[in-house]
Amino acid sequence: MGHARPKPEWLAQKLGMIRMALGISQAEMLKRLELEETMHASRISEYERGSREPSLMTLVKYAHVACIHLEDIANDELELPARLPGNVKYEGIKRTSSSKK
Repeated sequence: MGHARPKPEWLAQKLGMIRMALGISQAEMLKRLELEETMHASRISEYERGSREPSLMTLVKYAHVACIHLEDIANDELELPARLPGNVKYEGIKRTSSSKK
């Protein structure tokens, strides 16, 4: 039996801070995360209360919406930038369908 992985202590608070700093509702956050087809807006509330933890891919989407690094969200030793959205531009190399494994 394995050990439970450590969870960021401030994750829920940071997710709420991101949404509030962007000045949007939970339903709007769901739309910006492009998850409105797969989950209900109450899921955002669960994330912000800490009763449910988002998947890694959902956290990546939060980082993109807020224009910050994923590390800013997941690392308890880092604070969110003072102004959101931040200034991170995601310009990585996208995989082509033939290069996916």
